[in-house]
Amino acid sequence: MGHVVVTRHCHSNEHHLHWSRFRRRSQARARRSHYKRRGHILQMRLQY
Repeated sequence: MGHVVVTRHCHSNEHHLHWSRFRRRSQARARRSHYKRRGHILQMRLQY
């Protein structure tokens, strides 16, 4: 029989915003790299 451990961490809003920005930048970097490797033309959107 398996065991499941559930933990809950309380993080500040600042932490969540930082993580969200980090993930978005990381995913955008991966997307650019993916398209670049396959020779696609990149279309950049400005994000503020």
